[in-house]
Amino acid sequence: MTPSDTTTAPATYREVFANPVFRLLFGANLAAVLGTTLRMVALSLLVYDVTGSAFLTALSYGAAFAPQAIGGVLLGALPDRLRPRPLIVAGHGLECAVGAVVALAPLPVGGGLLLVALLGALTPAFRGATSKVIAQSLQGDAYVLGRSLAGLTMSGGQLVALAAGGLLVAWLGIPGALLAGALCHLIAALVVRLGMPDLPAGGSAAGTLVRRSWSGTSVLLRERAVRSLFLAQWLPPAFIAGVESLVIPYARARGFSVTAASLLLAALPVGMVFGDLLMGRLVRPAVRVRLVMPLMALAGIAFLGFVFEPSLVICAALLALAGVGNAYMLGVQGRFRDAAPTVLIGQAFTLLGTGLMVLQGIGPLLFGALAEWTGYGMAVTAAGGAAVATAVALWPGWARSDGHLPVRAGQAPGK
Repeated sequence: MTPSDTTTAPATYREVFANPVFRLLFGANLAAVLGTTLRMVALSLLVYDVTGSAFLTALSYGAAFAPQAIGGVLLGALPDRLRPRPLIVAGHGLECAVGAVVALAPLPVGGGLLLVALLGALTPAFRGATSKVIAQSLQGDAYVLGRSLAGLTMSGGQLVALAAGGLLVAWLGIPGALLAGALCHLIAALVVRLGMPDLPAGGSAAGTLVRRSWSGTSVLLRERAVRSLFLAQWLPPAFIAGVESLVIPYARARGFSVTAASLLLAALPVGMVFGDLLMGRLVRPAVRVRLVMPLMALAGIAFLGFVFEPSLVICAALLALAGVGNAYMLGVQGRFRDAAPTVLIGQAFTLLGTGLMVLQGIGPLLFGALAEWTGYGMAVTAAGGAAVATAVALWPGWARSDGHLPVRAGQAPGK
């Protein structure tokens, strides 16, 4: 695997899409995001129609997230033990099967939620396999731009599916919408099975899966450089997710209109898109690395402005500025790939995705509870303070290494 190049000019989107493996996985993942989001919307509506419970509806929306913490730790070695193509196809196939069963089988609500929860425990391994293949397929700065492009497009796909979910339910009914989501996963599975080369596993199969997963997790978290890169990619997104969950209630508490509240909610992702495009296309890789901690701090500093209860326009500008700060991730992603042990690269991405999903679920709960005690503005400010504190805590180690973290070419668990 070629270390990320921080001396050359930024890669181009043409260069990224010229890679056939990335192009194929990009399309399959987009179909999968559409399918998963449709299933979440339809299942939430189904649970509410049957139970009339807001709590159970919220539980159905997040049913697949909490089990990821278990699956990511205990099954994280799967991407390094199995060939990626059959593992990725199996993941999309199971997603399709679960959607079809929930749509067609006369299951009780609890049975459907249990199926989704069991699927969630396996999801980190499937996604880790995809991330591993992308990391091995794209070299140098093309990998950083590819990760950024994939993230932006997946977020856009999720927004489209959320907006279209209600329309599909009205048109096809809840079972029809669930089947539409299952069809998206079937398409993704077929695309990968028919178009992706059958790459080797590239890892050791010694030891039981759970023991290997646990020991690999321990190796990754014990390594200071890798651990710092995990924290850099886990904590600020959790704080940002907490703020996102408070935007609508904050706007309503300030007396802003529903339209204004929606505009505020859109300001953060708009800033993210602008920041990623700016950093990805116009800023040299070496400069991106130096800007990691300043941009991370910028996201937090923007949220601190909410303590003054600014006007609607200033609120939108602050949220957009925080979104721009999120572009710090472009300086971290390549270093994370280079710092992870080669024999654990699949598990490293599995653990990264697991932590992201779990902490982005915890962030809204934490800052939502804080808002009940301190008020929405103070909770947003607290999230900003936490982001700034994270940047301050990680900055010395990042500055000492100048972002150049060691590449571990082949360390195995327990070695």
